[in-house]
Amino acid sequence: MTGRSTEPTLPSRRTFLWMGALAAVAVPLAAACSPGFDESPDPLGPLLRAAETDAAGAKALGAEGEAVATARAAHAAALKTEVDRLNRPKPEQPGPAATPPPSSLDGLKERLAVARKQAEGLVPSLPRYRAGMVASIAAGCAALQQSSEKLGRGDDAGAVDVPAGVQLGGETADAVQQALGAEHAAIWVYGLVSAYLPAAFGGAVSRGTAEHVKRRNVCERMLSAAGQPPAGPEAAYVPPKPVTDANSAMELVATAESDVAAAWLGVIDRTDDAALRTTALNALVGSARRGTAWRAEFGAKPVAVAMPGQSV
Repeated sequence: MTGRSTEPTLPSRRTFLWMGALAAVAVPLAAACSPGFDESPDPLGPLLRAAETDAAGAKALGAEGEAVATARAAHAAALKTEVDRLNRPKPEQPGPAATPPPSSLDGLKERLAVARKQAEGLVPSLPRYRAGMVASIAAGCAALQQSSEKLGRGDDAGAVDVPAGVQLGGETADAVQQALGAEHAAIWVYGLVSAYLPAAFGGAVSRGTAEHVKRRNVCERMLSAAGQPPAGPEAAYVPPKPVTDANSAMELVATAESDVAAAWLGVIDRTDDAALRTTALNALVGSARRGTAWRAEFGAKPVAVAMPGQSV
């Protein structure tokens, strides 16, 4: 016998408070470990592995693959930053992207086409902060294709049409207004440069003008349907550099296409509507490819921009 009471001791008020604090901490910890956490592999993983493989293969080809190596390395760097940030589980199997690096330009041509298609397919469903980056990568692959016959030129961009049932609100309407402004400016630029370019460029100028007029009309129809008055064009625009000859005229057209690409990328960044993202992606890819063709004409380096629409 010790003389100590055998009656159960009731918890003190301080004990109750401590137990309550432990319970409050346990709830969010349990929630964090609940099945709601997405443990599926990152959908950007295959794009990252493909970009790394392409960059390595193109680098091994020397000068012939230098442009592709640089662009695909930029794609890999952007993707790796995002994949590492989310840090989702890595797949147990390496998957089809983990193939030997391409050993020829023909191999690069095939892989660029696949990479572009994969990236374009992800854009409609990704979160906004990822959709814009992947759209820019898709446009970069399309620009690389356009830059060289040996890379296959690639398919033209899809049509830019008014998406069915699109709802423009707030920031999305503002983004479409900015795209409209860029289209107005591009139409003006094509009209200006026609006086400085040889007759052989007449077809390219006509096609570019027609495409931007169509996109302008698409923007105006979307805004009008949303009850937003479309902004009109400026009376005139000031080129960043004086246009004095054919080369400066081509450079201005390439700049206009770059500005348009950035504006449409801004639409992707500010909408969750899959159909509107597809329309904006087609405009982005189209301007990236058209801008690449003009950059090749005046000898820009690099000919293809790695991530069209992104700030540099």
